[in-house]
Amino acid sequence: MQRRRLGGLEVSAVGLGCATMTPFYDEPDFAAAVETLQRAREIGVDFLDTSDAYGQGKNEELIAYAIKGHRDDYVIATKFGNLGIATGVPSSDGRPEYVRACCEKSLKRLQTEIIDLYYIHRVDPTVPIEDTVGAMSDLVRQGKVRHLGICEAGAATIRRAHATHPLPLYRSSIRYGPAMSRPRSCHSARSSASALSPTARSAVAS
Repeated sequence: MQRRRLGGLEVSAVGLGCATMTPFYDEPDFAAAVETLQRAREIGVDFLDTSDAYGQGKNEELIAYAIKGHRDDYVIATKFGNLGIATGVPSSDGRPEYVRACCEKSLKRLQTEIIDLYYIHRVDPTVPIEDTVGAMSDLVRQGKVRHLGICEAGAATIRRAHATHPLPLYRSSIRYGPAMSRPRSCHSARSSASALSPTARSAVAS
């Protein structure tokens, strides 16, 4: 398996999206999900992508169960702030106090002392991005998060976020609108762009 650098992280070139391993589109097979997570490590796929919104936290708990005893063999990316998955109405929360609370809950569900990559899942338009990323930056200083990322943001927002704290990764699908300026913004900020569900949707490339 080829490797990629994401800031200070080194990960498998192909990551494993875990969203559908807990109820998302339908009811998944728990045993098969655990087997998939464990098999991934055996074939060199160590980059796991989850969110507190997937299964309302159950996805993170599944990952903790499946990789128990092998935490150091995986790079875990999780996210916060996307309230729309649970409600069905697009909404987000980027308040600093919410950021801190979500991180503590994710750490507990993942049964880990540190999150390798922590994303803003959806940008909250009512909160300055500097406030949200500032709170995330505090988590890095506290040793609870290694690196920060951002999802589905516009070029100007990426630049403002990166000016507050370096963001090694931007995650997007062009399903959410024009994205050609975003890779250029990532390049100027020395960030990487990660494709969301590339086998299912068109997406920006690194």
